[in-house]
Amino acid sequence: MPMATIVGSREAATAARWPVPEERRTVTVLFADLVGSTGLVEQLDPEDVRDLQRAYFGAVTGVLRRWNGVVEKYIGDAVMALFGAHGSDGFDAYRAVRAGLEIQDALDRRAPAGTRLRVRVGVATGEVLVDLAATRDGAHGTASGAVITTAARLQEYAPPGGVVVCAATHRATAGLVEQRPLGAMTVAGKALPLDVWRVTGPARPAPACHHGPLIGRRRELATAGDEITRAFRDRQPRWISLIGPAGSGRTRLLHELTRTMSTVDGRPVHWCVTHCPPYPQEELAPLADMVRAFAGARDADPTGTVRRRLAAALDGLLPPARRDTAAHALADFVATPQDTGAASRGAEVWREVLLALAAGQPVVVAVDDLDRATPALSRFLHRLFAAASERRLPLAVVATHGPGWADLLPGAAGRRRRVPLAALGAVDTGRLLRHLLDRAGRPAALAAELLPLVGGNPAAARAYVRALGEDGVPAGVPDAVRRMVDARLDRLDGDQRAVLMVGAARGADVSAGVVDRLLGWSAGRAEPVLRTLVGAGLLRRAVGGYAVADPIVAWVAQHRLPRALRAAFARRAQTTVPGPVRAEMRPGVVPGAARHTILRGVPVVAPTAATVSTVSTLTGGTVPRPAIADPRAPAGAGGRLRPPLGLASGAEPAAPKGRAGPSAGRPPGCPSGAVHEPVPGAGRTSDAADRTAAAPARMRPRRTAGAPAVAAA
Repeated sequence: MPMATIVGSREAATAARWPVPEERRTVTVLFADLVGSTGLVEQLDPEDVRDLQRAYFGAVTGVLRRWNGVVEKYIGDAVMALFGAHGSDGFDAYRAVRAGLEIQDALDRRAPAGTRLRVRVGVATGEVLVDLAATRDGAHGTASGAVITTAARLQEYAPPGGVVVCAATHRATAGLVEQRPLGAMTVAGKALPLDVWRVTGPARPAPACHHGPLIGRRRELATAGDEITRAFRDRQPRWISLIGPAGSGRTRLLHELTRTMSTVDGRPVHWCVTHCPPYPQEELAPLADMVRAFAGARDADPTGTVRRRLAAALDGLLPPARRDTAAHALADFVATPQDTGAASRGAEVWREVLLALAAGQPVVVAVDDLDRATPALSRFLHRLFAAASERRLPLAVVATHGPGWADLLPGAAGRRRRVPLAALGAVDTGRLLRHLLDRAGRPAALAAELLPLVGGNPAAARAYVRALGEDGVPAGVPDAVRRMVDARLDRLDGDQRAVLMVGAARGADVSAGVVDRLLGWSAGRAEPVLRTLVGAGLLRRAVGGYAVADPIVAWVAQHRLPRALRAAFARRAQTTVPGPVRAEMRPGVVPGAARHTILRGVPVVAPTAATVSTVSTLTGGTVPRPAIADPRAPAGAGGRLRPPLGLASGAEPAAPKGRAGPSAGRPPGCPSGAVHEPVPGAGRTSDAADRTAAAPARMRPRRTAGAPAVAAA
């Protein structure tokens, strides 16, 4: 069993630029092992063995580095790599699987003549503790966690040359790679069988299916539609960018545009739409998909069929002498987009076809997720836009991408429009949740409980509805939401992430001075970082300084902190404030309107009066006021992390009136692990107790048996 062994001094390796040297991170582990290496080596001369080893390790590490994996260790003929240890882009599992698929091809190319090397690959996704400063190729022991052993065990079930994945990796790569189930496997060291899938190759991007009405994007839809109409009427091409974070509904809005803008002024609009998958295999593959759709061809159609369909589609667009040549070039492009020559010729012909098409009718060229595109695809669009502008053709380019990406477009002053997609408001989020719950056959009243979790993100809304258990409570933070938040946090630099983690660990308003003291910084260093995080929408200004704006971001950021570091922050916080520890300094508690309650391990911001009114109107019912869960049990060196800190199921009944003991002095329904604290303005302690008793069982404060209770000083 592979064990992570610390090598060298972590203190010496930890750079000052990284204030939080270790993090609990969700990573994907790849474990590759050579098949039959013992018998092969016994037949070779030592010098031939050395050549074989160089070819093997060189091929494997080259593939892993190309997919941004970190080679954590070499164990005999096995190689273990981490994906997402330094930073996550939301596609760590996909990159690991793609690397596993390419390793065998790389070995076939580099193996010495007369030798055939076969490798088994296992890929598993899970949580580890990562030494960030020491994470580099060959740095043994930078990650520790059970998922490392799982990946090693999984590769034993892979066929020679094959890749198998665990359930978490399967979910993270669904729709991106072709997978077939191998069933439940009994794995050594695991109490229960593991579901295992074999990956057979990358999947072709399938068009997204959209059901139901568009909710909350009418203004953005009208703005984009007006820009497209203006491009057609003025015969002056325009570039429209639909910009929003992951899950904000960019693809959904693009789909609605294609539906509503089918005609302009009575003239039919020809839409050419394509999608950029993450890490495309070929530079211009999205264009090849666009050509295939233009011809009405299917993926499985042979080249001859595609050529005939293209010739029919080009009839009337190009001169007869040019049509056959163009059809052949485009068919070759569709068949072999990885061929550089065929792709280059096909792209030139496709540009010619689009311009000819725009000369006869309005044309929209749309690219979804353009921030994933290769430079070659961006150059194609720029040249198309410039040529259409020179000829004054009715053409528009619509692109979707994230807010942190900018596509420079020379010569388009005044003809480029950026349409931002902000988070949905409470009304629209409630409508969306109600629609999703209705489709899932769940009570619409659950929208009230999910509303604070979603944060106005449509993808998060779908993920939470899917994650609902039989009791109507989400089973923790869904994987899809966790990946989005992880990627968002990892776009921050070290100082920004450390400050955000401090704010999340405090669970209360935090001032710049407190952040400086907790991180051991010089006075004034934290203030500009806090302001930057406010500008990024991760923090908000509060009475006591700053607070994390999104409860799910707060939970993920807090969850990344190791227990020892959270305990150290708690100790430092107590030493910086004279007298008793104030309520706002206890981890997991946000005073006033931003207080947290718990839904099976998920922090929820208590709805404001406006939110309660909104959801009540939408669901046709009343929204119970959530109980204030005040966890006073920060996980120390001997405690276990319980999101957000120390709350779970199993509330302890209150002691009988007048009886002394650990439950004495608490209101009914308040567990011993949570210290009752009245809501500001409530006037009487019993008011909070009445609200707690009236709340549904799943909304009441909970405590795991054995969680330590921290008495008020």
